[in-house]
Amino acid sequence: MLNVPVVPDQVGRRCRELLRQDGLPFAQHLPESVIHAAVRQAGGRFRERVFTPAVTLWTFLSQVFDPDHSCRKAVAHLVAWLVAQGRRACSADTGAYCKARQRFPEAGLARLVRDSGRKLHDQAEHGWLWRGRRAKVVDGSGLSLADTEENQKEYPKHRHLPPGVGFPMMRIVVIFSLAVGTVLDAAMGRFRGKLTGELSLFRTLDDALEPGDVLVGDRLFSDFWDVARLSQRGIDIVMRLHAGRQEIPFVGRGHSKANRRIWWQKGQRPRWMSQADYDALPQWLRLRALRVEVRQRGFRTKQLDVVTTLTDAQAYPAADIAELYRRRWQADLNLRSLKSEMQMDILRGKTPDVARKEVWAHLLAYNLVRALMTQAAAAEGVRPDEISFKGALQTFDAFLPYLLLARTADEAATRWAAMIAAIAQHRVGNRPDRYEPRAVKRRPKRYPLLSVTRKEAHQRLRNGETFDRPKT
Repeated sequence: MLNVPVVPDQVGRRCRELLRQDGLPFAQHLPESVIHAAVRQAGGRFRERVFTPAVTLWTFLSQVFDPDHSCRKAVAHLVAWLVAQGRRACSADTGAYCKARQRFPEAGLARLVRDSGRKLHDQAEHGWLWRGRRAKVVDGSGLSLADTEENQKEYPKHRHLPPGVGFPMMRIVVIFSLAVGTVLDAAMGRFRGKLTGELSLFRTLDDALEPGDVLVGDRLFSDFWDVARLSQRGIDIVMRLHAGRQEIPFVGRGHSKANRRIWWQKGQRPRWMSQADYDALPQWLRLRALRVEVRQRGFRTKQLDVVTTLTDAQAYPAADIAELYRRRWQADLNLRSLKSEMQMDILRGKTPDVARKEVWAHLLAYNLVRALMTQAAAAEGVRPDEISFKGALQTFDAFLPYLLLARTADEAATRWAAMIAAIAQHRVGNRPDRYEPRAVKRRPKRYPLLSVTRKEAHQRLRNGETFDRPKT
């Protein structure tokens, strides 16, 4: 049986603010005034109609949270809420909402994502930090867009696919807070072409990193230029050794077997770097290399070479750095939550600007769920990454209609406290060193792949031709 905790005064005050926000369900962590300020700072203009920026964003977020993901369902949510509040229902047609969504500035959405993620990151409890320092983790992924001419032009598909086959592809790089899991910033670009790789996108996210941070990333980001650039800003790194670098011999006088000092020399100036930036970088980088042995049965990788700018072995023991790099996996789990649990892997926007806004809306909704998880973790005295993201998302989705229908502050506060208590009970399973085969048990349907355009496929059907089924 669920034990509902006593409602503290702070929660009561926030819930009274929630009721004053004209029913906006995310007012506790995203007040209407903050939304309108972000729109104004981004140069957006609006009039006091049904779809104000706050209502537009509420409808957009409800579309992101709902598994249906359709504009019709999002507008239906708004109509149902208006009627439940005894107000006049707006039109169920999606035209006004789609136009309002197009007017909402992309820069305003990006600002809300950054501000919400940074606020939780800065308020993280000291026990959630790594050795008293704020750690951040970076990773990238790919997204599929709707197959329209506008999307194909800005985000072209794989170059080996024939015309009419495949979908536009977008590359995204995200910087997460390791303490609370929020998105601090993100960059989007093409999936192919010059200066469109993950490293190029990562170099546009300098504002998300501050002196004193510890950045954790995979081997792609451990090149000389980025490590030197971050080190000059007072940012330490913990990354796996780049695959293109020579293997480090962990032998020699004065060095332990798995912990030694190394030096990287500056190479020739890359084309993307200006001469002034090149001259500002040091000729040599002093780093520390660690060899981590993976002894768990079933793991493919048996040995990891990790490099770091944390050269003080007394202040930062090798075991702590190895454990920190192991937590880099949180970035993959966060991206999985975004792409799988929140269905961001396939975007529905038919134009590039709407598709990018859809990404920012997913990131903002993700941060709001992370805010609930942080509140639940603080109440239970655990780390936020011990709370299940999917469990938090499901609980919030179940409680949301009843939070909107609360008539008094006490009623809203009681329901909010019950929701936080329920979220705290959904813990991530304690499965250390878990491994699974990369195979699926459920057989796919035996339909052939569409390797021609739909127009040509329709012509084949009219001619009585059939498509061969795939071999099993």
